[in-house]
Amino acid sequence: MGEGARVPAIIDETGLQALLGALRARGYSLLGPSLRDGAIVYDEIADVADLPRGCGDEQDGGHYRVTQRGDDALFGYAVGPQSWKRFLHPPVLRLWRARREGDELRVEAEPEGSEKYAFIGARSCELHAIAIQDRVLIGGEHVDPHYRARRENIFVVAVNCGVAGGACFCVSMKTGPKATSGYDLALTELIGDDHRFLVEIGTEDGGELLGALAHRDASASEIAAAEAVVAQTAANMGRSMQPDVASLLARNLEHERWDEAASRCLSCTNCTMVCPTCFCTSVEDASDLFGAESSRSRRWDSCFTMDFSYIHGGSVRSSGKSRYRQWMTHKLSTWHDQFGTTGCVGCGRCIVWCPVGIDITEEARAIAESETKGGAT
Repeated sequence: MGEGARVPAIIDETGLQALLGALRARGYSLLGPSLRDGAIVYDEIADVADLPRGCGDEQDGGHYRVTQRGDDALFGYAVGPQSWKRFLHPPVLRLWRARREGDELRVEAEPEGSEKYAFIGARSCELHAIAIQDRVLIGGEHVDPHYRARRENIFVVAVNCGVAGGACFCVSMKTGPKATSGYDLALTELIGDDHRFLVEIGTEDGGELLGALAHRDASASEIAAAEAVVAQTAANMGRSMQPDVASLLARNLEHERWDEAASRCLSCTNCTMVCPTCFCTSVEDASDLFGAESSRSRRWDSCFTMDFSYIHGGSVRSSGKSRYRQWMTHKLSTWHDQFGTTGCVGCGRCIVWCPVGIDITEEARAIAESETKGGAT
């Protein structure tokens, strides 16, 4: 991390294109933001032309729209419906396949991923989410080999947020808007007479790559301008989370607010699907009609489904209230007991992509206010 002490560099749009080309030449597949189906999603990109130039977004509870900014910003949005989780912890992963060949049964384990991915445009909250999944999936005694293989082969080009979404609350979670760790290179986009990017180095690999590109040292005024971009974003968060929310929820497990939230919740699983840290999965077996081949696959699952907590005799969490409470208290409270950190990074996706706009920051605020007023717990 000593590389981060270097004076930040400045590159222009041509330099950004050169950066993408250098990563591609080193064998990385480029994954970055692009505009598709009315949303800014993460997908394979080839060059700067694939980035969502001039696009912003409008976000609130149950509401998302791509907007036009009126400038040439390439990273002028908050976050979209997808996270980098889908590349590190895929939605569907075949674990093994078995084939009958004559009198023999041949079983083949799914090879661990060998793809080299360069994440272009990762935000600070998303880097914190990756760090959280690292603790869950490779930080303990039982390691997910597929996640580990993918995780070891990524190069991260982070982008410090120049705009806060209406549902963002990363400041109150201490996860943004400036990237402080987990990246190889971090960009701050400076929009003005000249379109420039201030570049900070996070690793030796990042320093080596930048050293091979045309760049110059940032001036004091450019460093100050980049700091001002981040400061303005931090001052314009759309939401905030209650302080000490873990203990707040732990002492209010029977609060009447859980019933109110459950009356609106559709148990659609959207919040868990868009969450960058949720990791729950189920396992499915399949076979062909001839009985000659079978396979086992792992798929994303959700604590909002009845089957997820099913054991002999029925589901442990049969009510919407119990499922919503399980999700929110695990994410914000009991995650600390399991993994030593919160499970939430304040990206706001669960608020934006909830069809009825249930807002975890509002739920926590309502419970906290009831304590202040001496309400029911």
